Amino acid sequence: MMFETIRPSDIEKYIGQNNIIIIDLRDTMEYQDGHIPTAINIPYEEFEYKKNLISKNYLIILYCHRGSISLAVARDLSKEGFQVKNIYGGINAYRGRIEK
Repeated sequence: MMFETIRPSDIEKYIGQNNIIIIDLRDTMEYQDGHIPTAINIPYEEFEYKKNLISKNYLIILYCHRGSISLAVARDLSKEGFQVKNIYGGINAYRGRIEK
């Protein structure tokens, strides 16, 4: 399977769309300090145990701090048949609106 890496500015067109889940892989405190609108928090350390709760019918968009952890998770999920996109550069590269 393959996955796509998208620019941080591209995330705007996915926010609030049906059948799309944006997942923040950072820890809970970092997520609460600010995250991409509509993103849910599944910390990387918990992701392996919680990924089975996510339907393969959804497009999953992942991000972390700089994009390296989310890149590895995207690769693994795509091998398991999930539709995945990774945000290049993570939240550090994102310049859009932040939710708290």
